[in-house]
Amino acid sequence: MISYKTPREIALMREAGRIVAEVHAWAAENVRPGMTTGEIDRRARGLIEGHGASCTFLGYHGFPKTVCTSVNEEVVHGIPGKRVLADGDIVGIDVGATWKSYMGDAAITVAVGRVPPDRLRLVDTARECLEAAIRVMGPGVRVSAIGAAVQTLAESRGYSVVREYAGHGIGTRLHEEPQVPNYVDPGARMHDVVLRPGMVICVEPMVNMGGAEVDVLDDGWTVVTRDRRPSAHFEHTIAVTEDGVNVLSVR
Repeated sequence: MISYKTPREIALMREAGRIVAEVHAWAAENVRPGMTTGEIDRRARGLIEGHGASCTFLGYHGFPKTVCTSVNEEVVHGIPGKRVLADGDIVGIDVGATWKSYMGDAAITVAVGRVPPDRLRLVDTARECLEAAIRVMGPGVRVSAIGAAVQTLAESRGYSVVREYAGHGIGTRLHEEPQVPNYVDPGARMHDVVLRPGMVICVEPMVNMGGAEVDVLDDGWTVVTRDRRPSAHFEHTIAVTEDGVNVLSVR
């Protein structure tokens, strides 16, 4: 069942998204070599709670931290801790905040120190995949158009997109209908949802430098590329409007 949000609900989600964006702005300015992923988590929690919001991910299905920090070959759901970031790493920082029961969810991938050009190109491509997806969105557009935009751009540059994980609807629950894959599945046409005003979804390209295959580590959360080559992840919370879309997870 797809939940359609009222203007009031979208305004609350915009505030949640703004708080998420504040965390990302801090991360983009301050993440550096020598910092631990646990430090990122502690700072994120302070920022979220300092704005009067709650940490959406903390305790979600048992997740033990405030944000996900996914380094290099880690695709998503990395658990912050004692890992020290090194010069040349890339780290995906996925953040959720809840404001008056409504949620915002977004991710960026940050370059740590001096990063090799091939990794920077991967990060740029993942961000551009998200931008390309947003450009095709609007009322009457099918969800498959989002996946087509992401897949076409990523594969045109020699990358692959993860298929086991997808974007999603969001509201008072973190994961709502519909699912928003980053690729086109010809066999799923009967489930190809049409975007309509009031829908709020998270679009989140996960782009791998190597193959698309992934594994989950023994911690039960951290998703890594099977070939252990780097991956990059970007995400926004986006509302569909009468005449287009509105990105909610921005400052």
